[in-house]
Amino acid sequence: MVADPLRSLTRLPKTPPAERDALDACRRLARDHYENFTVVSRLAPRQMRTALSVVYAYCRTVDDIGDESIGDRPALLDRYQAELDAAYRGEARHWVLVALQAVLRDVALPREPFERLIEANRRDQRTARYATFQDVLDYCTYSANPVGRLVLALYGIHDPQLGAMSDATCTALQLANFWQDVKRDRANGRIYLPQQDMAEYGVPEADLDADVATPAFRRLMAFQVDRARAFFADGLPLLDRVRGHLRVDLALFSCGGLAILDRIESLGFDTLRERPELAGWDKARIAWTALRPWRWRRWI
Repeated sequence: MVADPLRSLTRLPKTPPAERDALDACRRLARDHYENFTVVSRLAPRQMRTALSVVYAYCRTVDDIGDESIGDRPALLDRYQAELDAAYRGEARHWVLVALQAVLRDVALPREPFERLIEANRRDQRTARYATFQDVLDYCTYSANPVGRLVLALYGIHDPQLGAMSDATCTALQLANFWQDVKRDRANGRIYLPQQDMAEYGVPEADLDADVATPAFRRLMAFQVDRARAFFADGLPLLDRVRGHLRVDLALFSCGGLAILDRIESLGFDTLRERPELAGWDKARIAWTALRPWRWRRWI
């Protein structure tokens, strides 16, 4: 048995766990951890499901270090970085990185996206406000876009044009998550709404503490939702450039993110009174939308 990923990082074992146990733990984490959308599709072949689960476990763990760990978070992120370096040498001891080094023997994944995800969480420790929307987009190049690049790399896709489409989709998903979690992020001391936009729409920070949104906040959120939809539109052509279950999986993520934006709109853009979430029937509808046309529909 492997321990909780954060506890394992606090006290690295002298002897690394068996790779099989580490891979099984990654599969369980991907299966059991709550997310808006299914993170590893059953449509993928078993070997690919395992690799995707490992990438998810890596991403989930680094986010948990940045958001939930107790103690010196920058030091823990440095330790995670050191374990990433060890994984590329075949010497990791933390079970998530032990699983990753097993994947690296079969697939030549670039190191930079993994490093960028750590840097995103380092930034979260020192940056709680973003002056402009461009600053938010720059953050997304560390927090979200690397995930899409890693998924494409798992499938042997390194085309820069397809990578740019993936970046647009990942940025859109990150923005949807930000606008979904305005109240939760505020409680954690962070605001991802650009300060410039808040000033332009007349939304002071104190308004984010209210239980009901002001008209100004609703207008600001409507503007941000439209922005996120535009990024989804820029990413949708990717679905016409890939095939098989990958096409369906990417469609599920895009449709799911757009559904979150639709849910925000259905609440009158008030994400302070209620956190927008997808019900079971929403997810079933999304799955039907992504699956039904997968062989013949063009997405643009």
